[in-house]
Amino acid sequence: MKKDFLMKVNCIFLLLSVFLSTNYALGQDREHELSFKIIDNFTGRPLQNADVFIQPCDCGGISDSDGMFSIRLPENNYQIIISFIGFGEDVKRITLDKDLTINVSLSQQEEQLSEVIVRAKNRIDDIESPQMGALQLSTQELKKLPAAIGEYDVLKGMTLVAGVNNAGEVSNGLSVRGGSLDQNLLLYDYAPVFNPTHLFGLFSVFTPDALSSVELYRANIPARYGGRITSVLDIKVKNPYVDKFKLSGGVGLVSSRLTIETPIIEDKLMIIAGGRAGVTDFLLPIVSKRLKNTKARFYDATIKLLYLPTDNDQISFTGFFSKDFYQLDLISKIDNINAENNQYDFRTLNGTLNWLHSINESSRLRTILVGSDYNPKTIFPEVDSDNDIEFESRINYLSLISEYSKNINEKLDYYVGIQANRYEISPGSLDPGTGNSILPVSLTSETGYELSGYTNINWNPTESLSLSAGMRYTNFSFVGPYTLAQFDATGEAVIDTQVFDKGEKVSSYSGLEPRLGINLKLNETTSIKASYAKVNQYLQNVYNSTTPLPTSRWKLSDLNFKPQTSNTYGFGIYKILGDDSYEIGLEGYYRDTENVLAYKPGADFFLEEYLERDVVQGFGESYGVELSLKKSRGKMNGWLNYTWSKSLLRSQSGNLVDRINNNNWYPSDFDRPHVLNGTVNFEGDKYNTVSLSFTGQSGRPYTIPSGYFEVENKNVPIYLERNNSRLPIYHRLDFSWTIKYAKKVDKRWLGDWTFTVYNVYGRRNPFNSYYTQRNGDENSEIFLGSPLGSYELSILNSPLFALTYNFVFQ
Repeated sequence: MKKDFLMKVNCIFLLLSVFLSTNYALGQDREHELSFKIIDNFTGRPLQNADVFIQPCDCGGISDSDGMFSIRLPENNYQIIISFIGFGEDVKRITLDKDLTINVSLSQQEEQLSEVIVRAKNRIDDIESPQMGALQLSTQELKKLPAAIGEYDVLKGMTLVAGVNNAGEVSNGLSVRGGSLDQNLLLYDYAPVFNPTHLFGLFSVFTPDALSSVELYRANIPARYGGRITSVLDIKVKNPYVDKFKLSGGVGLVSSRLTIETPIIEDKLMIIAGGRAGVTDFLLPIVSKRLKNTKARFYDATIKLLYLPTDNDQISFTGFFSKDFYQLDLISKIDNINAENNQYDFRTLNGTLNWLHSINESSRLRTILVGSDYNPKTIFPEVDSDNDIEFESRINYLSLISEYSKNINEKLDYYVGIQANRYEISPGSLDPGTGNSILPVSLTSETGYELSGYTNINWNPTESLSLSAGMRYTNFSFVGPYTLAQFDATGEAVIDTQVFDKGEKVSSYSGLEPRLGINLKLNETTSIKASYAKVNQYLQNVYNSTTPLPTSRWKLSDLNFKPQTSNTYGFGIYKILGDDSYEIGLEGYYRDTENVLAYKPGADFFLEEYLERDVVQGFGESYGVELSLKKSRGKMNGWLNYTWSKSLLRSQSGNLVDRINNNNWYPSDFDRPHVLNGTVNFEGDKYNTVSLSFTGQSGRPYTIPSGYFEVENKNVPIYLERNNSRLPIYHRLDFSWTIKYAKKVDKRWLGDWTFTVYNVYGRRNPFNSYYTQRNGDENSEIFLGSPLGSYELSILNSPLFALTYNFVFQ
């Protein structure tokens, strides 16, 4: 009987086990539908293309035009992240054991970008927006771009965009569609940055982990921007909408960085503070033997405070500091100064106070106060002495902006604003210190005031037609102290002067600057656009080198220097292919410019009191065609660009000796007829991202001698034409591999390693070419009977390897 009882118990346990295991298996195989309805918390309107990311399945998608997204998933516990560009994230944790619909309301938060949504938004903007030549990148996309020595970088990323170049490996800025470096307006949270690079142009000065978004405008520049004739690069700092402490940073060979985000007063006062420092003396000789005596160190820091006094007000303050120190072999020489090297010391100090007031759900008033101070120095340590001779200049900029914006309905919105700027420039002063070989020199400071009013309207009159029309009016006044010189027939000797007292008006310029963009949708995947923009520029940088040095001169428009004026025309066609994964665009542009500055033959304007003796104004002309192909989706994504373009200059001078190429058109320093670049990202899984980036372009124009003559047994080259030859083709391949190893969803410490190779195959791209006297039969098989030898100077001649550890703790 006991045996029968045990058999029955075993049978019961067996049946129970089968039952439970069957139910468990059925539960595991059972799926339920998970749906989302995503709306704008303020307007109640559905949000199309909102991003839904689900873990641990690493799946999701984007919402449709009704704000809806649905997916079938097995029973399980899930974490869902819902985000949309310009709105805060919503994180939900659920147990899915039945069909479930979740309503999500997202609130607007300025300047926060989701990478997936940026891609979706950009696809829509290419087809529906009347804005031409515009590009918006999130910091997540910038992080995928390979850059020199392990750092992702804004300016390096921009050079992979169609129509954007620089002056070579060592460059102090960007050339956009053939324009010079000073013709671009670079804004960092509304404050202008006059020197945007560290380490001879290898890095930009913008603190990486503090960035929120980057916008580039190349065609119909919006009316709220003025003062530069070629482009606007608008970089925004994150608004620290945080409710808990967050620490991020990175440790690399060249630089290390640290950023903190934290609330100070819950829901009222928050802060983000980031800094970066780099000391590269030990690396530079590895890069090039020519840099064995070179020293370099740099620092930058960004801080932003956000205060929310009411539900309708946001007040923020952004502070920015940047400093560089370089020591190079002597490249700038001054008569009577015996120095073995040059030391360069740059400093930028900016501040932005921003008050945003929401009048109601559709109207806003923004008031901004901006200050910017740029102070470059060149230091000449005297040989066998403790004395330093210093050359110093300065730009001090103040601006007040007030702008009212209103969304009338889905088809119509506008903004109107005013802006007042004050410029004060110290062109240069030379302090001999304790030395007695030279006398102190101090050039007269320059002061100018610019008052602008602007308005812009965006209107969609029909489903297929959209317009963006703007107007900006500017009035610029140049005031004393100032000395107006009158020269003799040769243009060299001063025969009379007129002195203007401090604050006395010297000259005034004003004008209207219309902006227009038109977009016509031919169908859901195809559109054509046309644009026009007129812009005036009252501040310019004059230099006679490949890229601006600290000794270059910043100059305001006055009686002798009229403001630069450009008219830019554009036309383009855009097409989305396949399942919205591919985009193709073809843009053409033409820009004519008046009063472009160029240095006269033989000009040396270092400490020149009357700059008009060394500079001539003329005309500029740029035109080209840009073909872009983008793949936004999939594990392999990227873009490919090809640009054909011309950038030409022509002097306008009646004096024969002041003419450049006899007043005929000649290529500018930024003329690149052919440019091909592309980036491919391989996202094999969520832990590995590999990127390859290639750029190839026509060589930079440079000047070769037309002949030579002999003086005291030395052959001196004769230069009759400017930019009459080209350097060899420039090309380079960069590689980046990012490894993420955090696997837990709730892990507080996230880290990744980034391995980069800049200039993978060690291309020796010439930076410049120079001529020197030959000694005997040296290199006779190359130069034959020429008394002069031509040699190329390359900055990088080998690959640059770097490893950086990046981390986030929250």
